[in-house]
Amino acid sequence: MQITTYINDLLYRYECVIIPGFGALLTHYQSAKIDSENQTFYPPSKTLSFNRQLQTNDGLLANYIASVEKCSYETSLQKLRNYTGKLSLQLSEREVVSLSNIGDFYLNTENSVQFTPSSKQNFSTASFGLTSFVSPKVTREVDKETVEALEEKVPIYITPEVGAKNSYLKYAAIALVAISIAGFTGMKLYEGEVQKYNFAEKQKANSIVENQIQEATFSFENPLPILNITFKKQTGKYHIIAGAFRVESNADKKIQQLREKGFTPALIGVNKYGLHQVAYESFQERLDALKNLRKIKNTQNPDAWLLVKEIEK
Repeated sequence: MQITTYINDLLYRYECVIIPGFGALLTHYQSAKIDSENQTFYPPSKTLSFNRQLQTNDGLLANYIASVEKCSYETSLQKLRNYTGKLSLQLSEREVVSLSNIGDFYLNTENSVQFTPSSKQNFSTASFGLTSFVSPKVTREVDKETVEALEEKVPIYITPEVGAKNSYLKYAAIALVAISIAGFTGMKLYEGEVQKYNFAEKQKANSIVENQIQEATFSFENPLPILNITFKKQTGKYHIIAGAFRVESNADKKIQQLREKGFTPALIGVNKYGLHQVAYESFQERLDALKNLRKIKNTQNPDAWLLVKEIEK
């Protein structure tokens, strides 16, 4: 199915891809590892997990489908509804739903969706082209008899001449070290004097600049006019949610679309899943909010829902 391919594409780029009405696939980074028992080396990778609770459309998958297939956003949403409906139907019939390069979905005895990720796919772009490999164990054994034979063949002789030469070399090395220490000490003293001089000159220059700034006068013949800007504050704790988006630019785009349709939308904030929530409108009274929610569901968006939340001022 083509939508499965789109999900694969997005998993390489994002850490969370939500399938609206079904759940979310999340990637987790794992560093390179070694299986010491099998002598197998594994490259860094990204593994998959599934969260059934994240079903609210964040616009990521729908926008990607619309851009690739060059169709409207509403058309891509309808394709996603058909896709998730087919997945849910297969699961309800106790079938194992396999998504290529993603994994298998199935229901357990408690009718909860279970997910087994595919072990063949690595969604880490940094590890592209790297595969696991088996390396033979490296052993280092030392033959004691061979070492003793080599020691017998290489005798060490120390003659008086060599000893005398070593004595001269020792004294020469001591003299060289003493000269180096003296030179290093002299250099440090010179550097200290240079730093003191530079600091004094810098203080003198700063004093001159401060005096000039204090003596300067400034006059503005044409001051800029004062701008009075008023912002409409979001009021009410009952919010009709139009969507939740992982990418903030998508949330801004949705606000612009709703404003063009005559609504007074607003960005409610980021929920605990890191999604930017956009509201059609907000109301002080619950009855007003429910009345408008019913109207929006019938005319605009059947997935709209009501959020009760105090907006921090």
